[in-house]
Amino acid sequence: MPMTGAVREIRAHPRASVAMHGLVVLLAATACLGFALLAGCGGGDDGHQRGVLHVGLVFDVGGLGDKSFNDLAYAGLMRAHDEVGISFEYFEPTQSSEREGALRLFAQGDAELIIGVGFLFTDDIRAVAEDFPDKYFICIDYTWTEGDSVPANLVGLKFREEEGSFMVGAMAAMVSETGVIGFVGGMDIPLIHKFEAGYRAGALHVNPGMRVMVNYAGVTDMAFKNPSKGKELGLAQYEQGADIIFHASGSTGLGVFEAAREKDKLAIGVDADQSAEAPGLILTSMIKNVDLAVFEQIRRTIEGSFEGGVLVLGLREGAVGYIRNESNEQWLTPEIVARLDGIRDAIVAGSITVPIK
Repeated sequence: MPMTGAVREIRAHPRASVAMHGLVVLLAATACLGFALLAGCGGGDDGHQRGVLHVGLVFDVGGLGDKSFNDLAYAGLMRAHDEVGISFEYFEPTQSSEREGALRLFAQGDAELIIGVGFLFTDDIRAVAEDFPDKYFICIDYTWTEGDSVPANLVGLKFREEEGSFMVGAMAAMVSETGVIGFVGGMDIPLIHKFEAGYRAGALHVNPGMRVMVNYAGVTDMAFKNPSKGKELGLAQYEQGADIIFHASGSTGLGVFEAAREKDKLAIGVDADQSAEAPGLILTSMIKNVDLAVFEQIRRTIEGSFEGGVLVLGLREGAVGYIRNESNEQWLTPEIVARLDGIRDAIVAGSITVPIK
């Protein structure tokens, strides 16, 4: 099947001073020959300066502009470009079948570090890493269970999303006036169940009588890219009494924000600070510092301290949390913040155990 995703112009650090065209050449060949001939495809020299780390990044469903997960990965890439002098190129798949092909194209080219954004890359990036042992790989939200082997040239980044979700669930329970809150997930899978479980547990920790409504947008990866479905689910929950809805659904959540604006109710964003999406109606956002994780792994690669394996990050490491700024100070009173600080400390200390399902 030809590759149809969007190829973006390659951006290089000024010190590299190059015009990189290798991926475009490779993709053009792939479009003509199809994925079956990927192993035989060739490409031109992308011309990046010797000694400058060249990074290839493949986005998850939703691509750039999702104002969430993918945009954070891109921010980490740009920070590395600006601060440590990398060159890079990236690819936005439009269908699931393009993921492995894009990873292989980067690995066959001059990219020394290849990044897959999202759990859906897990199997593909592991296979490609095994086939290209001289390249380095990073998978964000890597799916891993105890006993699984991980190639030495692959770092699987996992986040304790349930911990950050517990915090915003507790906050929602403190602020809710109806005693009913909602959760809208994207794809109905274990990763998003962690958000739901943490959110529910946090709310019930504060108010055991809290009612938590839950809906998922679908069972395929397109559930992360369906704002109309998000709005439909959001409206239904608000109409059933919810006065706050937390979404963990990629760009589908933009529809939840539309519902919040229409009903003049509160919503909680995810991954990044999403307060600008519904000004005055975003209680907070459960942040997941993907940008910092991407930057740190790029920095470690440059410094020669890349270490394969699974890295799990949570509240203790400052990798998850919630937004507190001038946009939500009307709800986050000193009393509420103090209670939340106590909850965070208890989670870090292990005296509160946060469920993942």
